[in-house]
Amino acid sequence: MKVVILAGGYGTKIGDEEIKPKPLIEIGGRPILWHLMKLFSAYGFNDFLIALGYKGELIKRYIVDYVTLQSNLTINLRDGSVEIHDKPQQDWKVELVETGLSTKTGGRIKKLAPYLSNETFMLTWGDNLSNINLKELLAFHRSHGKLATVTAVHPTARYGFLKFTENQVEEFCNNPQFEDGWMNGGFFVLEPEVMEYIEGEDTVWEFEPLANLAKDGQLMGYKHDGFWYAVDTPREKFVLEKLWESNEAPWRV
Repeated sequence: MKVVILAGGYGTKIGDEEIKPKPLIEIGGRPILWHLMKLFSAYGFNDFLIALGYKGELIKRYIVDYVTLQSNLTINLRDGSVEIHDKPQQDWKVELVETGLSTKTGGRIKKLAPYLSNETFMLTWGDNLSNINLKELLAFHRSHGKLATVTAVHPTARYGFLKFTENQVEEFCNNPQFEDGWMNGGFFVLEPEVMEYIEGEDTVWEFEPLANLAKDGQLMGYKHDGFWYAVDTPREKFVLEKLWESNEAPWRV
């Protein structure tokens, strides 16, 4: 089963990092893209299809150079040959597809249809991390027979929380916590027929397609009560860095 990662949005600058595609923002010295692929791979999903757009060449370069940068090398400058030792153990196949600079999320998905062989596929964004059990997500999708499953997560309270009894503070926590309610967590399982809900390049997946799937009774929600976090600000990157450095990163596999 192929895993689609949307990595084509415009870049961002977090902290001292240069403007780059968000999937290349580093946590613990590794891009979010690597963390995501490690998560999927841990559940046996090793076939990746990455939708490129803004500065897609940087993502291409990262993937192309991955083996050599993670291995010991013997380079013969006389003939230009390179011998690779101790190759990375990941059994990954990665397809990198240019889907346009200004194409919206739905349009990027539709442009990938020829690469999906008319089969069930997974979809996620390239800027969120989670400890979601992907096997359970897939089993849930297969159990209901609908076209689409969206993972529902609790929104994050970025500034921690206070727990009161009347006016007395019973508990004070400055770490991000999960609020009540549910929101789109960006981990999907989809049938190929969802392409019919996407009109073209300017279609935003999160708007009409998902709304119409829900209206037609074809959208089911897998409720994930565990960790989920998206990186949009320096603070969020800082939180994930601290979790990784302390060996307490929930998404670590």
